[in-house]
Order: sequence, then structure tokens, then C-alpha cells
Amino acid sequence: MKKKIIVILIIIILLSLISYYLYYENNTLQISNYVITNNKIPKEFNNYKIVQISDFHNTKSKKLHNSLVKEISNIKPNIIVITGDFIDANKTDINTSINFIKKIKDIAPIYYITGNHEASIESYNKLKEELINNNVTILDDKVEVLENNNTPINLIGLDDPAFNKDPYRDDKTTIKDNLKMITYDKTQYTILLSHRPELIDTYTEENFDLVLSGHAHGGQIRIPFLGGLVAPNQGFLPKYTSGIYEKNDTKMIVSRGIGNSIIPFRINNRPELVVINLQNK
Repeated sequence: MKKKIIVILIIIILLSLISYYLYYENNTLQISNYVITNNKIPKEFNNYKIVQISDFHNTKSKKLHNSLVKEISNIKPNIIVITGDFIDANKTDINTSINFIKKIKDIAPIYYITGNHEASIESYNKLKEELINNNVTILDDKVEVLENNNTPINLIGLDDPAFNKDPYRDDKTTIKDNLKMITYDKTQYTILLSHRPELIDTYTEENFDLVLSGHAHGGQIRIPFLGGLVAPNQGFLPKYTSGIYEKNDTKMIVSRGIGNSIIPFRINNRPELVVINLQNK
């Protein structure tokens, strides 16, 4: 009888520790800082700060909401970018996402692109309307020229290729076709917001200087020395899940994101707020 009690106590302690660990991993924000140097970045943009939020998935975690608002406020970024999947197609809650926007919209201008989840909901037009009403700039295959001290760089945003309903056009073709419709000065430093990191070869072919992406959720479960376990459109042991990647003259930062979707938990993979500091080389 005594041994049974001990076994039960051990099980309870282990389950409690696991529960606490999962709560911590899924609700405790991590800040990742990147300094991006390039001789194409104008000196006027030295110390220009960009905060990236990705894969929010209308999380209801008050702890995450409060941490995000506090950290973004303390960072004092020049702009905030949201790189897709701001809502979740499986448990869509537009009000939760918009209420979060209302808490950060006065900190800095917000630029937003869609992810595959936006393409899967019937209420996307409502979300779009609410974002516009809260002064969010939607970059749906558009360019925004950012100026600092009267000096410009380009910020381009792409709609997620899931919005394409033609079964004969793959994601790469869709992205390339959409880019052809965007006119911008290619001699200027150019940042691309695109949800899909697996399309890095396409971004490199188009000679973008910096790409900000998400979608992979950090691989959901991160294995030491191996990286992420699984990611959409990349399968098992995906290549592009977290951090910075460089190919030719293109750098790509992949955010691990904030919320969850089909898989409701993260392991060794805390929610991430990305902070980018631009520097002239």
C-alpha cells in the first residue's frame, strides 16, 4: 500500500512538472535580436528598428499579450510587421486579434501580410476591414516606400499563395507572377514580407536584400543539434524553421511565431518576438 502511494505521488509530481513545462514553453515570450548590415542600407536608416510578429493565431494567452505589449513598447520600434497567420482557421477569433492590435497600434506604424490561414476563412474581409479601421497597412502584393530623413528603402508585402485557387499554378509561380505586378526601385534596399520560408530560392532569384517570414512555427518541437521536427510545406526535419539564413545576397529571418494551430503545444520552442536593427555596412 505504501509503495502504491509513493508511485502515485511520483506520477502526480511528474505530471505537474510536465504541465508546468508545457505552460512555460507555450506562454513565455522570447526576444530574438538581429543586426542586419548591408552597404545598400542608407546611413539614415542606421539603428532603424523593426519588430516582427508572426503566426499569432489569435492566441488567447493573456500572459503572451501582456508580454508582447510591454516588450514592443520598451523596444520603441520604427515599424511593426505582421507576417501572416494573424488568425487561426480552426478556431477563428477576429476580436482577440483586433483587441491586440488596439494595444500596439499607437507604438509604431503596423504593416501586415496574409498567411495560409487567412486564405482559409470566409471572414477574411471582415478581418481586413477591422485592420484598416485600426490604421494597419495591408501589403497585399504592394510596395510601401519607407522614408527616414527623406531617404527611402522599400517594404514589399505578398499575399500568401494559398489565395491562388488555380490548381495548375504552384506556389513559386504564384509568387513570381505577383511580384511582376509590383513596380519599385530595385537599386534601393528592399525588404520582403512573405509568409513562406520554403520559397527562399524564389526570393533569392528576385534579389531581395532581406526577407521576413514565419509559417514553420519553429518546427513545433525543437530537437537539440537537429532543429525543428516538422513544418508545413517542409515535412519532417525541415530546413527553414528559426533564425537567419543567407543565400547569395539574400538574408531571410524566419520567426518561430507566437501561437499554435493544429498542434496545440511547443517543446523547446518558446513563442518569439523578432527585433531587427538595420545598419549601414
